[in-house]
Amino acid sequence: MTRTFGDLRRSWVGLLLAVAVWCLLWGAVDLKTVLGGLLVAALVMVLFPMPPVGHELTLRPLRFASFLVRFLADLMVSAVQVGWYAIRPAGQPPSSVIAVTLASRSDFFLTMTAVLATLIPGSVVVEAQRATGTLFLHVIGAADEEQAEAQREATRAQERRLLLALARREVLEEAGLR
Repeated sequence: MTRTFGDLRRSWVGLLLAVAVWCLLWGAVDLKTVLGGLLVAALVMVLFPMPPVGHELTLRPLRFASFLVRFLADLMVSAVQVGWYAIRPAGQPPSSVIAVTLASRSDFFLTMTAVLATLIPGSVVVEAQRATGTLFLHVIGAADEEQAEAQREATRAQERRLLLALARREVLEEAGLR
């Protein structure tokens, strides 16, 4: 995939966000910093083009708000659990590496689900297999198959909420959610 400087006019939002981050990094908003950020952002976007993902996304505000609330709740509960594992008088907590096959075959949603799973304390993505749509997670607190299955279902539920909040109808149909 190649991109030219003429293609940047379609990516103006990304370009502006990159310039804003550049200005934040330099701690100044002056003509020199903005122009330098614009130049660097344009070069990066031309030399390292990202694959288009806009065709897979649509925002459903209520579902997205529900997704965010649930994610933040899961984040807090998990942080308390990991904190308890850190200070409890018992030994090392049980852990497992589990495989979770996701419903969607979209690279974007596979990546986002992996990022969200890693952000929640107590789990980290060890491997992601793009061809099969499988994430391998190292999870704390999964001592037996029942607890491992509960972790798998929690990851699948998180993917479902993400898909229902952001995926287009075609992606939802492919994942069996429509």
